[in-house]
Amino acid sequence: MTLRKSILAAIVAMSFSGFAAVSQAADSIRIVTDPTFPPMEFTKSGQRTGFDIELVEALGKEMGKKIEWTDIDFKGLIPAVLSGRADAAVSAIYITDARKQVVDFTDSYYAGGLVVLTRKDGPIKTLKDLDGHKVSVQVGTKSVSFLQSQYPKVQRVEVEKNEEMFNLVAINRADAAVTGKPAAKLYAQAHPDLVVLDQQITTEAYGIAVDKKQPELTKAFNDALKRLKENGVYQKIVDKWFEGGQ
Repeated sequence: MTLRKSILAAIVAMSFSGFAAVSQAADSIRIVTDPTFPPMEFTKSGQRTGFDIELVEALGKEMGKKIEWTDIDFKGLIPAVLSGRADAAVSAIYITDARKQVVDFTDSYYAGGLVVLTRKDGPIKTLKDLDGHKVSVQVGTKSVSFLQSQYPKVQRVEVEKNEEMFNLVAINRADAAVTGKPAAKLYAQAHPDLVVLDQQITTEAYGIAVDKKQPELTKAFNDALKRLKENGVYQKIVDKWFEGGQ
């Protein structure tokens, strides 16, 4: 084989290889999550599980796509989408104006919000009691900026992991934690000495964060979510993880 033919064959092979890679990628969706936030997403017996995980897998099935999961810290979720390392991020992410400046969001798939988890015998009985006390929050979440702007007298204890935030309250190293309602409720159920205040701080909408360069993916998610609500699959997942609590 001449050198020219060898080069041409190599180019053709590379072209088919590249086409195969694109085709394979088109059959899957790369999603990042932080599986430390039960019941939304967490790891059990070495496997990812939770409301978000099950819902997204159902969306993928409805769309005819395979979901490729990658676990990273919450603060790295949006950057992973922006850098192109992921197509979307799903991890109980609140839809906010600031985040919408850099990523697109699907329609809201669940309504949550910020609440206060505290000890039953502790000093925090109402939202006003937060001032001057130690409150644990997870880095990268809305809890941080919300306390900065609305409760500047709070002594924030910022941690990397969701479990650390809860543990600080349990071992009396923080007077309260400000976090999402589903996770706080679940943690309180397993720890009788803790309680979630009835007064909710905010009401927020959870959404899937999608790369702005992929508007067709956002639409596909929305269409699939609509179909899951119409055929009853969505409600079954809600009932499983929240006992019908939407």
